[in-house]
Amino acid sequence: MSKLVQVNERIFDGEVLQSPLPVLADFWAAWCGPCRMIAPIVEELARDYDGRLKVAKIDVDANPDLARRFGIMSIPTLAIFKDGLLVSRIVGYATKAELQQHVEATLNEHEVGAAAGGK
Repeated sequence: MSKLVQVNERIFDGEVLQSPLPVLADFWAAWCGPCRMIAPIVEELARDYDGRLKVAKIDVDANPDLARRFGIMSIPTLAIFKDGLLVSRIVGYATKAELQQHVEATLNEHEVGAAAGGK
C-alpha cells in the first residue's frame, strides 16, 4: 500500500519535480474544511494508484513559499506534476471520480510516453 508523502520546501524538488512517477500534490491546511473532506479521497487514490502515482501532501501554512511558487490561491488545490512540470490542477473539493479522471489522463500519457522510450 502506498503511503502519502509529507513534503516541505526543503524536499519538494526531489520528491515531486524529480520523481520518476507522476505526482498528485495535495496543497492543504489544517483549518480548511474542504481539505479535511477530500483527505480520505486522496488517501484512497494513493492506495488505488500505488506504483503508478506518488501522492504528496503539502501544508500551505507550513510551506507558504511553495504555495506562492505554484500560484496556489485557494485550497484544497490538487496539482498533478509529470516530468517536473505542473500539468493539471483541480481547485476546491472534487469527487473521487473527478480526481480519477485527471489522474487517469496523466497516467495514460505517462505510460504511453514510457512505452515509446520517453520519460
